[in-house]
Amino acid sequence: MSARVAIVTGGSGGIGRAVVDRLAADGFNVAVHYSGNRARAAEAVDAAVERGVQAVAVGGDVADEEAMGGLFDEVESTFGGVDVVVNTAGVMVLDPIEHFDLAALDRMHRVNIRGTFVVSQLAARRLREGGALVNFSTSVTRLQMPTYGPYVASKAAVEGLTLILARELRGRGITVNAVAPGPTATPLFLDGKSDEEVERLSKAAPLERLGRPEDVADVVSFLAGPSARWVNGQVLFANGGIG
Repeated sequence: MSARVAIVTGGSGGIGRAVVDRLAADGFNVAVHYSGNRARAAEAVDAAVERGVQAVAVGGDVADEEAMGGLFDEVESTFGGVDVVVNTAGVMVLDPIEHFDLAALDRMHRVNIRGTFVVSQLAARRLREGGALVNFSTSVTRLQMPTYGPYVASKAAVEGLTLILARELRGRGITVNAVAPGPTATPLFLDGKSDEEVERLSKAAPLERLGRPEDVADVVSFLAGPSARWVNGQVLFANGGIG
């Protein structure tokens, strides 16, 4: 039986890189999507190949339907099809709603909402029978933390899209779920935060630490694998019990 094939958007760093590593360890051939840093994507490819699978780096704007259509074309040509799509690509800008820059809002929503929609639409059309789509939300949708409003708005949209798409793909054997991480030690989370703020947030969960990218990758591995075939149309919170 040939290896299953996964596309990971934003797979060159942070949670995306941990997902690539874990799916490669699970035996998936992987397509590592990147937006601007091809060198990091190449490192992820090399690490996957060292695990004994095939891997390729593929670039493009997740919000550009032609670019993402070309990405799916390339992956299908290289590996023969697509079984799993994981949307980790995202942008987070924090500021109070009252003062939030609308240009920043447009940039963030282009990646988080339109990008997720474009890739989800392609996944709905092109995933093989028995496939899985995993989108990314955030635990902050339930925590109502100040300065996170615009980001949460984009991720709440992702949750709504995900849960409805799961119902729309009835009869295809394809699962559609979202993962909602809590505070996780990645550049996306750590950038712009003081040491004191990071320390405070690290104690918020009952487990009293920040999440690791590998913690979230374990959840994705579950949703992408055979043990989660009865998990569909759900948002799984990977946050150590916060909120």
